[in-house]
Amino acid sequence: MELKLPLGVVSQVDVARMTRELNNLEDFFSAADTRKAGTPMTPPRLTRMLDSVARDNRRNLLDKTQRQQLGSQLDQVLKQAPLLHISFASDPPPRTLESILVWLRANIHPQTLLQVGLQPTIAAGCMLRTPNKVFDMSLRSHLKKQESFLVQLIAGAAHGQ
Repeated sequence: MELKLPLGVVSQVDVARMTRELNNLEDFFSAADTRKAGTPMTPPRLTRMLDSVARDNRRNLLDKTQRQQLGSQLDQVLKQAPLLHISFASDPPPRTLESILVWLRANIHPQTLLQVGLQPTIAAGCMLRTPNKVFDMSLRSHLKKQESFLVQLIAGAAHGQ
């Protein structure tokens, strides 16, 4: 069964963070087994992200086998999920990333991950990079393609046409 990722899981960093959190939970339960009965212990806090992944994939984090299965699935996501690099001129709003991720996971692969970067030189829009292609959807690129037309417009305006 393929692991379902909620929209809050955007990047490889998010997946790695959940893996560390799952390992901390495993360490807690291992330590609890070796402690004397009645010794108070504070369990590690779970992030909403890990809780959501466990709930969406019907995994009980109290069960060792299910924790291990979830850990293996997270490792598989890190190794095999498509990773796209997307650059913006400034930090994109979370809703924008969510919309992009919804489309990518519906049309490309259900476990697509993004690596988001900043590249102020693109002015507006974004650049999307896959392992073998670059899609330049920036305002700079669009204006560059229209350069001759813009020169004609400026020349016409300067000559009063």
